[in-house]
This record gives sequence, structure tokens and C-alpha cells, in this order.
Amino acid sequence: MDAIDRSIVAVLETEGRLSVTELARRVRLTVAPCHRRLRELERAGVIRGYRAVVDPVALGCGFEVLTSITMDREDAATITAFEQGLADLPEVRHAERLFGDPDYLVRVATADLPAYQRLRDERLATLPGVRRLTSTIVMRRVVDQRPYPNT
Repeated sequence: MDAIDRSIVAVLETEGRLSVTELARRVRLTVAPCHRRLRELERAGVIRGYRAVVDPVALGCGFEVLTSITMDREDAATITAFEQGLADLPEVRHAERLFGDPDYLVRVATADLPAYQRLRDERLATLPGVRRLTSTIVMRRVVDQRPYPNT
């Protein structure tokens, strides 16, 4: 990737619905080369898709919790079953496996505290291999949806 490709990515990270004409203007290219570069960035997997950024409160999912999960065993079958179980829960917004303790950090969005408590007790705690869950309620997001550095 060169500086122009990085500029294309940076502009699209903040405004993904721009027309190719407007994108070309902003990165100082003519339309045809900009379009070729855009398609190549998509083909190469640098740009993996486009989506809307929505307000979770408007969707009834404004209660967010960071859940740290420590496993009691980490054999391949347990990890696979646990991760599939996380993937099957629509309330799980992000899930990352970590080195060290905890083993996983999971961002969950629900309607309110009682909804999270039910999810925690009935679904998260019953996933294969879970030893301990620690929940931290998100007060507010300080940095959110920041584009990657344009380096």
C-alpha cells in the first residue's frame, strides 16, 4: 500500500458512503484510477466491507458490559465449543482471546442490567470450560470507532 491507498482507506473509514467521484476528489485522483485502487483494496481484503454505524440506545441495546472470562480448561475441543457458543450469542458484540489472565474479553450489549444478568447466568456462565466471569459495566465510551492511523 502506498500513501494514496492509505488516504483512500482513511477517508472511507470515516465516510464509507462516498461516491467514487467524491472519494477521488478528496484523495486528489481522477475517477478511473481511484476506482481501480478501490477495487484492488477490496479484492486484497484491505477493505473488508461497508456498514452503518448505529446508535445502540435507539436499538434498545444501550447497556454495555465488558466481561472477562477465565477458563478452567483449554483443550482444543473446549475452546472450539466455547468460542462457537460466544459466536451464537447475538448480544456479544466483540470477543477476543487474550494471552494471560483473563483468557477472553467480551463486550456485551443488552437492554438493561436484568437482561445482562439473565444472559450472564443462563448463557455465558454455562458455556463449556468457563471457570470465572467478571463483569464491568461501561459508563461511557471515550474513544469509539476511531479509524486506524494513516501511516
